[in-house]
Amino acid sequence: METARGAERQRSTAERRRRELLEAADRVVLRDGPQASMNAIAAEAGITKPILYRHFGDKGGLYRALAKRHTDALLSALRAALDAPAERRARVEATLDTYLAAIEARPQVYRFLMHPSDGSADGSDAAPVPEQGFDVGRHSAPLLRRLGEELGQVIAERVDLGPDDAQTARIWGHGIVGMMHAAGDWWLGDRPCSREQLVRSLADLLWGRLAEVGDRDGHGGPGF
Repeated sequence: METARGAERQRSTAERRRRELLEAADRVVLRDGPQASMNAIAAEAGITKPILYRHFGDKGGLYRALAKRHTDALLSALRAALDAPAERRARVEATLDTYLAAIEARPQVYRFLMHPSDGSADGSDAAPVPEQGFDVGRHSAPLLRRLGEELGQVIAERVDLGPDDAQTARIWGHGIVGMMHAAGDWWLGDRPCSREQLVRSLADLLWGRLAEVGDRDGHGGPGF
């Protein structure tokens, strides 16, 4: 019994320490964006880089932990927008706006997750030294796939798309996420229009088939 309690205390301590390190990483990312380095994160946390590696393995492991942290929060916000007591068009616009508002509020976090640097900024004029083993596409693509699968599942639960609806819902989920990501990435960089105009335009693009399909019977909650 005592051994079990000791193991539980160790797990609790390790989880708390991991959260503290992720919070330190978040602070560095908010400051440095894609140039956030393992050296800077270790310094922010008051530890050495080998200790940081012990918790996350490498920059890829830290990236995955931060991506899960922020993706979980984004998915929760997107589901809340979809669950709002409003007409379907209003929920579609609210969902698009939730995504765009999230990347607008924390652009450095977004850029770290979607456009991470191949090198480490060290504050000098010298060229950054690559952090080995970190591949931008290998790490950011799974994040987008997860968002697409999650949204596809929501659509399948709530909308009656007829024959082969589960596969259609997955296609829609990944298509909508791809559209939000591409349009949001362009908009965040250039700011060619207001967020409100972008939301309305994207909703117009989506609205054709969404305006026609019915909600799934027996879902028990709001439709899509």
